[in-house]
Amino acid sequence: MGRVAKLNPHHFSTHSLRRTKAVVVYQQTQNIEAVRQLLGQSSLTATSAYLGIHQQAALEITRQFEL
Repeated sequence: MGRVAKLNPHHFSTHSLRRTKAVVVYQQTQNIEAVRQLLGQSSLTATSAYLGIHQQAALEITRQFEL
């Protein structure tokens, strides 16, 4: 897979590429259910944790406040 994409296989794994694709799909669609199905996961909670959505949402909220 890395050769087709011309990526150094020492820097990437199939898991990191799988997660990256899921994150990109979520960022572009904001559709967690579509990402859940893409990953074949059984729950939205697991998908949210896998993508770090709760962490991302918290960071976005804190960026709105300047101290």
